[in-house]
Amino acid sequence: MSDFMKKMTDKARQNPKRVAFPESFSVPVLKCCARVIEEKIGTPVLVGHPETVEALAKENGVCTDGFEYFDNTDEAVKAAFAADYVANIGSKEKIVLKKLADNLRCAMMLLKAHKVDCVAAGKECSTGDVIIETMSVVGMQEGVTAPSSLGIAEIPGFDGPQGEMLGLADCAITAWPDAEALAGIAISSADTAKGLLGWEPRVAMLAFSTTGSAEHETIDVVREAVRIVNEKRPDIKCDGEFQLDAAIIPKVAEHKVTRPSEVAGKANIIIFPNLHAGNIGVKLIQIFGHANAYGPVLQGFAQPVCDFSRSAPVEEMLGNVAMLIIRAGAKD
Repeated sequence: MSDFMKKMTDKARQNPKRVAFPESFSVPVLKCCARVIEEKIGTPVLVGHPETVEALAKENGVCTDGFEYFDNTDEAVKAAFAADYVANIGSKEKIVLKKLADNLRCAMMLLKAHKVDCVAAGKECSTGDVIIETMSVVGMQEGVTAPSSLGIAEIPGFDGPQGEMLGLADCAITAWPDAEALAGIAISSADTAKGLLGWEPRVAMLAFSTTGSAEHETIDVVREAVRIVNEKRPDIKCDGEFQLDAAIIPKVAEHKVTRPSEVAGKANIIIFPNLHAGNIGVKLIQIFGHANAYGPVLQGFAQPVCDFSRSAPVEEMLGNVAMLIIRAGAKD
């Protein structure tokens, strides 16, 4: 485990949370749940038939001490939950009962009903499925119209406000955000960085222009996004449009940004204008800058959800759950 992930695990241990795991039929997920217990960072709540899960765990040498279950195969359990859900959240009992049959949807409903604090999925489900079910059941964070992701890069030799650390968004989810969506990505990223890392967010909206040095309709989208963030969330330090160097290098900012800015030259979060730029940017710093990239952290939803990479080893999954638990704790 990297030093960064160890810090995340240590921090999560200070405020353990209940985490729903819908993919109870996955051996790596069961192993991750066992590590959650071992590290004392939370309580796994597995969706599914307990005896079936216990048998699979035993077959693969996984200790299930400390596991809890929501048995969505038990009619009495489902009926009790459905009655409570309808009374406190809404919908029709027949619809709730039908939805509970799907493990992923069931986990999201447990989250919506505050029976768990967060949901960890994606090892077997696709990212698309995780996002669709979260949007459908849990809903979006206020002021945010599109889901996104925040990557956390540790870049050797970089000297920014957070040392070698820099937040980057969106690098995985929304391909071509309009101004409203781009503003939402900035808001989500600021909130994620503050809740997860304890940073004072300084968010730079990137473009190929710095404060009017070029004109193009795509730059207008970035400028409008800055305006929306400043209007909706004046508590967030957000500025742009900036070229990358003007956003993170103080001497360049002094030369290129002639107006006062709390962000220029000292940004700790950079927002790419689209997913092409985000994907390329992350890979450039990984390949040429030898950066470690953590996450990406799925964000923008009303309650915390994480999406595992399908190829992620158990230790990486544990780190993702630790970050998820910290974010859930930040909502207390």
